[in-house]
Amino acid sequence: MAVPDRDLGLDTLLDLHGQTLFIDEIGHWVKFVVLRTEVTAERPHGLNYSLTLHAPDGTRLVGFDNAHPVRGRRGPGTRRRAESDHRHRMRTIRPYAYKDASTLLEDFWKEVDADLKARGAIL
Repeated sequence: MAVPDRDLGLDTLLDLHGQTLFIDEIGHWVKFVVLRTEVTAERPHGLNYSLTLHAPDGTRLVGFDNAHPVRGRRGPGTRRRAESDHRHRMRTIRPYAYKDASTLLEDFWKEVDADLKARGAIL
């Protein structure tokens, strides 16, 4: 019987810590940094993570991380969110609604695939 609040993908995500994987013959690569941390308002899931896709020259193309707080939207009077979860696509930064480790991995790989398809790196 499964424990109701157990994040089933957490072990998989934590096992990726420190991994760098080359994902095509052109030289695009992904890097995973995932560490358990104290539960805080910024990191309510108790993780410090950075999942990134890089171009062959090292430029970050896509990233999901919680390194710093981001604004929920643009404009005067907007506030920074309590949670630091967000995603990068080139120079664009948007809040990311962290649900669980499995969803984070799924969302990351979807963005990686979309970016590489847009670049013609994969079919």
